[in-house]
Amino acid sequence: MYKQLPLYYKHPQAVGRVKFSRDGTKIVASFKDHTIGIFDGQLQPIQVLQGHTDWIVDIQFAFDGNSILSCSIDKTIRLWDVNSGKVLKTFEGHSGIIHSIQFSPDGNTIVSSSSDKTIRLWDVQSVKEIKRIYEPASLINDAQFSPDCQFIACALEDTTIAIWDIQSGQKVNVLKGHWNEVFKVQFSPDGQSIVSCSSDLTIRAWNTTSGKEVKTFNGHSNLIRNVKFFPDGQTIVSCSWDKTIRIWDVMTGKEVQVLHGHSDYVPGIDVSFDSQTIVSCCTDGMIQLWG
Repeated sequence: MYKQLPLYYKHPQAVGRVKFSRDGTKIVASFKDHTIGIFDGQLQPIQVLQGHTDWIVDIQFAFDGNSILSCSIDKTIRLWDVNSGKVLKTFEGHSGIIHSIQFSPDGNTIVSSSSDKTIRLWDVQSVKEIKRIYEPASLINDAQFSPDCQFIACALEDTTIAIWDIQSGQKVNVLKGHWNEVFKVQFSPDGQSIVSCSSDLTIRAWNTTSGKEVKTFNGHSNLIRNVKFFPDGQTIVSCSWDKTIRIWDVMTGKEVQVLHGHSDYVPGIDVSFDSQTIVSCCTDGMIQLWG
């Protein structure tokens, strides 16, 4: 069971996202003042990254922990050097807000999703756009690679989840069950399942092959902003505008624990690779560790 640790950081403005480095020794956070903060594993500040000109929507460490990827309402994706705080590369081309970014499992490609209704793949080395997929039906809130890098799952404003084959660029499935906007989607570590969260107050688990809904997780009392698999794939964690973080058993669909402590909306969570620690952030400026 997790409990609130006496390890936190308070920023004067809202925090949008928090992520661990793979080795758990660093945490990165995005702030409403357009900056990115890098912290050690105890939430002691290390570095502040400045360069975006608007709200930073998503962030992620590279697998080696030496660089950070970010995307913003300013329509750019930036790759930063962790040690120097300098921008290494800027990816430009989206004509709308960029809602999500993710490295491919091999670290060579980036997938991004945008309000311009496109999913784009970028080559990290050349900074060139290598594929563009149009989703004319809806705004795209999130796009995530499958572990084998053959598919992309997209969380859509129109209540559905679209699955795209990367090689062909064709839509191969549409998952229907949510009755309101879908915010986040993630493949399980083995690629056999997908979880999603929505403003319909539910989290849903889906079979990747059949596209069928296999579990519904009920408990949050307000829109659910984020959901993540634990590294073992047996547990998920979610956060919500109801100010709580909830931990769920994937097999049973049962709520395992509710974490109380934040005083406002909780938009971001992450789990350390060893599953020992959860980091969360709040619109009141608080970043909190749980363990």
